[in-house]
Amino acid sequence: MYKRILLAYDGSESGQKALLDCREIAQWSGAALTLIAVTPLQRQVVAAEGVIYEQGIADQERERYRGILNDGLRRLIETGHEASGEVLYGETVDEIARYAKQTDADLIVVGHKHLEGWAARWWRGSVSKSLIAQAPCSVLVVITR
Repeated sequence: MYKRILLAYDGSESGQKALLDCREIAQWSGAALTLIAVTPLQRQVVAAEGVIYEQGIADQERERYRGILNDGLRRLIETGHEASGEVLYGETVDEIARYAKQTDADLIVVGHKHLEGWAARWWRGSVSKSLIAQAPCSVLVVITR
């Protein structure tokens, strides 16, 4: 039986489906539910004089991910579930695995959308595949097409 479920939520269609599935599992098992949104590392802009890092852009991204997280929490609360949430900053897979280990999660839930064509799959990579390799617990990948 699961006691602590961690949902990596990005607000996408597959993320919303994962939220619904996660909610049902938490209700069935009586598990505590935590949502995280991971703000990816900012790509630095290279100028003639070196590397420029704009703090304002990073702050805007954090606020955007805070909004995504708050939307997921609101959806859960509206259906009578209690959940906590946090915005993390860093490499997506590393941060999800680190947070799961830190909070002693029993299950990580992520959404996944199949990409069309080999080039799209090669270019983007697979967060869920990498997460399965690094996760300290079970991973449920909720797939949309």
